[in-house]
Amino acid sequence: MFLKILLLVLFFGVMVAVGIYCRKHATDVNGFVLGGRNVGPWLTAFAYGTSYFSAVIFIGYAGQFGWKYGIASTWIGIGNAVIGSFLAWAILGRRTRIMTQHLNSATMPEFFGKRFDSKGLKIGASIIVFIFLIPYTASLYNGLSRLFEMAFGIPYIWCIIAMSVLTGIYVIAGGYMATAINDFIQGIIMLIGIVAVIAAVLVNNGGFVEALNGLAEVTDESVSTTPGVFNSFFGPDPLNLLGVIILTSLGTWGLPQMVQKFYAIKNENDIRKGTVISTLFALVVAGGCYFLGGFGRLYSAQVDVAADGYDAIIPTMLSTLPDILIAIVVILVLSASMSTLSSLVIASSSTLTIDFLKDNFIKKMSEKKQVILIRIFIVVFIAISAFIAIYQTQSQNESVKFIAQLMGVSWGALAGAFLAPFLYGLYWKKTTKAACWVSFIFGAGIMLLNLFFRSSFPTILQSPINCGAFAMLAGLIIVPVVSLLTPKPKKELVDDTFACYDKTVSAKQKNSLD
Repeated sequence: MFLKILLLVLFFGVMVAVGIYCRKHATDVNGFVLGGRNVGPWLTAFAYGTSYFSAVIFIGYAGQFGWKYGIASTWIGIGNAVIGSFLAWAILGRRTRIMTQHLNSATMPEFFGKRFDSKGLKIGASIIVFIFLIPYTASLYNGLSRLFEMAFGIPYIWCIIAMSVLTGIYVIAGGYMATAINDFIQGIIMLIGIVAVIAAVLVNNGGFVEALNGLAEVTDESVSTTPGVFNSFFGPDPLNLLGVIILTSLGTWGLPQMVQKFYAIKNENDIRKGTVISTLFALVVAGGCYFLGGFGRLYSAQVDVAADGYDAIIPTMLSTLPDILIAIVVILVLSASMSTLSSLVIASSSTLTIDFLKDNFIKKMSEKKQVILIRIFIVVFIAISAFIAIYQTQSQNESVKFIAQLMGVSWGALAGAFLAPFLYGLYWKKTTKAACWVSFIFGAGIMLLNLFFRSSFPTILQSPINCGAFAMLAGLIIVPVVSLLTPKPKKELVDDTFACYDKTVSAKQKNSLD
């Protein structure tokens, strides 16, 4: 216990010290929200990865989908690395950095407002961001609290309060730069921790081959009558597995807290480096988490999923580890959760200030006042999400009971609303304001309907995971169809927006031939 507490105190001390050190970078909006658009590839790539993977992945998704699909759940981690990291950086990274700087936009809603010359789009997008980031944040607290209760026996409410206060301190003090530096430190902890935990769990089960053999002997006729299905290539339910891959991989393309990382990167060379770093990070962390979760069925005698839920699976697996490894895991999951929480609160509070209040309700808002309001809303956002996390554990409503479902609602609504208009807005001149509105309403609307009227949906869409994946894919069809059927955007506006891609720059001969 002494070792666990010592590591926690050291961890928290470093996080707070970084926040205080980075105060000089957080004096204006550009510095507080984007780090002055001068963040290097390692910090940006780790900030992207640590914002991507949190307790939601490690405790919620790895446990639930490892139990459902066995070792085949590793495909989710591979999809996260290839689609959610590599392709996201390759397709969105450069164009996002160039166009957002050209439009002088610091947030995703501000991008929509300036790209389509619509104050209404900016306000609408900011409302969606603020509403749907809250359940995601609540799910972070939930996953972390279960691990803390297992390791320390600390009541749930104290876990939430400690995480809220400490994250708030370093984010409020140092803004994005403090978050990026802490994300780098936390990312290193995650890489070391996940490798150590996987090795320990496999050793506990007789090694990799023996663990696979044990998984092959597990049967669950309520899932599948096929022998050895839980150590098979695609598992017992490939279709629903594909839905999870789409939601958790393609979803990052439309999440404000993820896309915003591209706004802040320093230059084009750093984007190329960041692409490689981010992909490898995702492969180790996400691939490792789902690979670990795939062995959850080996602990079926020690965990009652029907009574305790899927979120108890990973903590049960970890409870058998030596104390030193449990301490490392606690720091690992704490790192993942705090990094994601910091990204969420910056995205939400900056959106509410810059996109909702500024110029709409508060005229002539100075830089200093904007930074103060962002800091105030960070406190408000953390407090609201913490309250919901506490309420969620007491709720009897099964639609919000598990971490994965909370995340599915949030990701599905945000990515379903924003992914398609953002992607087409970067590449296609004919994208219209009306198409953006339809995508916003459809993506957010279908997830709200799924949350409250789930039983009325077709069977395959009753899962918020599948419904979220459907919302994203549907948006990719809705936006071009509506754009072709509605009035074209002003030619002058489009030409001016896309002029940033035609700007002439000088380059060394080794990088650009005549």
